[in-house]
Amino acid sequence: QAQLQESGPGLVKPSQTLSLTCTVSGVVITRHYYYWNWIRQSPDKGLEWVGNINYDGNTHYSPSLKSRTSISRDTSKDLFTLQLSSVIPEDTAVYYCARGTRLGPGQYEYDTWGQGIQVTVSS
Repeated sequence: QAQLQESGPGLVKPSQTLSLTCTVSGVVITRHYYYWNWIRQSPDKGLEWVGNINYDGNTHYSPSLKSRTSISRDTSKDLFTLQLSSVIPEDTAVYYCARGTRLGPGQYEYDTWGQGIQVTVSS
């Protein structure tokens, strides 16, 4: 059974880069045909998909965040990371990593979530 666990700093200063790691256990991240996602939730915006990296290492990003987002992976450790640059207070949210499968262009179904990590952008 797959399990996902987010880790990283809970406080980031404006203009800095937010860096989070999702460690996966119970399944290798190269297994077909999974997509490994970052999703965030805030009171103002609700659930917002940030991006993902798939079993082949291909990445996909939300158009609104694409210019500031980078997702990478370490297959030797079965983890994937999120970097969000030039953060602003509006990036404050609970960040989740989640495993999903692709239903169609830009559509995913999620079956396993991490517990989430609160990230606050503040000076």
